Amino acid sequence: MTDPLRSETDEGVRVITLTRADEYNTINPALRDALAGALDEAEHDRRVRAVLLRAEGPAFCAGYQLDWATSGQAASEASSPRVWDSVADVQMIGRYAETWAKLHTISKPTIAAVQGWCIAGGTNMVLNADLIVCAESARFGYPPMRVWGIPEAPWVWIARLGLERAKRYLFTGDEISGEEAERLGLVLECVADAELDERARGLAQRIAKLPLEQLQMIKWALNDTARQMYAPDASRMLGSLFDGVARHTQEGLDFVARSVDVGFRQAVRERDDPFGDYGSRPRA
Repeated sequence: MTDPLRSETDEGVRVITLTRADEYNTINPALRDALAGALDEAEHDRRVRAVLLRAEGPAFCAGYQLDWATSGQAASEASSPRVWDSVADVQMIGRYAETWAKLHTISKPTIAAVQGWCIAGGTNMVLNADLIVCAESARFGYPPMRVWGIPEAPWVWIARLGLERAKRYLFTGDEISGEEAERLGLVLECVADAELDERARGLAQRIAKLPLEQLQMIKWALNDTARQMYAPDASRMLGSLFDGVARHTQEGLDFVARSVDVGFRQAVRERDDPFGDYGSRPRA
């Protein structure tokens, strides 16, 4: 079994690399737990002054490993004599949301380098980073808005895009290209794919030239302002609760049943074909 990530330290930067390239770095419990541990280690290592999160392969993160998730939901509900337990669901999805939130809450600056797909659960993760540099190949979005989910922390979309633009992209689940993400303010900058690693590492290393205490103080001060403006904790709780509700609406249950019948990929194609984006985008 491939380790979901690896960590190394270079010039004061803890580089955390997602390594499930063959699976497009999709999220499962092993990746969640490994990332939580890696971020905790970086937080407590005084040699580390900044954290760079990157990924191997053509995609940064194509969301949750949903073939496993849909089949798991179907099996769980078929075998359980009880109705959906919303509290247990919030606790389950909350473990993921709390892990992604560490990118925001640890005291060291976090930078993410994004290429290819960064959608659905991938955005739950990466939009918590302090700074994002993306490649021209990057594609962002939350297609589960169309059925079977909502973001676990809606506040990060509002903080980056503003309320109206956040509504525009979450009301539709539409895809956002790397260049458009830079224009909208979803990411710091968009660069050529060949330049992504050098640009992101260079930024992380430049930040790491500052004394650790200086970096911690400014991040704490800025995060305190964000906490008062956007209420991140309440946003994560509400997002986690409504994400569970969205998976148990009639449309959500129909999507799970369809995934079991025809396979998850086909169910996703049927969801996205009317919009003509993501995997349903016409090929050049």
